[in-house]
Amino acid sequence: MRKKHYLCTMKMTLLLVGKTTDNGLERMIQDYVERLKHYNPLEICVLPELRNAKNLSEAQQKQLEGDMILQKVSPQTDLVLLDEHGLEMRSLEFAAYMQKKMSAGRELTFVIGGPYGFSEAVYQRANGKISLSRMTFSHQMIRLLFTEQLYRAFTILRGEKYHHE
Repeated sequence: MRKKHYLCTMKMTLLLVGKTTDNGLERMIQDYVERLKHYNPLEICVLPELRNAKNLSEAQQKQLEGDMILQKVSPQTDLVLLDEHGLEMRSLEFAAYMQKKMSAGRELTFVIGGPYGFSEAVYQRANGKISLSRMTFSHQMIRLLFTEQLYRAFTILRGEKYHHE
């Protein structure tokens, strides 16, 4: 018998730099977003891609994207970055992490940045960083992987049979 955890709901947002251009990935992401509604709604906020990005340095792109990210985040929000240097967790550990965040009762925003990562100002504002793997994935692919892991975490917390371990 799987242990069921108490679940409360919270405002949860996934902030994305740029839209998902692959229709297949977008369909799969939306499937997990729909499944998540059963447990806790997930708002997806897409920040527009920078115009003339090819004429900007990596540092300039990160700075401009960082400004957009920080404009969308209130001071009361826990800001968690998906970052290659973040904390790595197994799915069960991530479920426990989510339970702890929900118990804190604060808004929670996860950010998947652009291809060059985040500005220093975003790193300073962040309350945490998570890495999904030591491998490198496209920022578009991470969107699907992360929404699936969010869904998996909620099924683990509810004691449902989606996760096998």
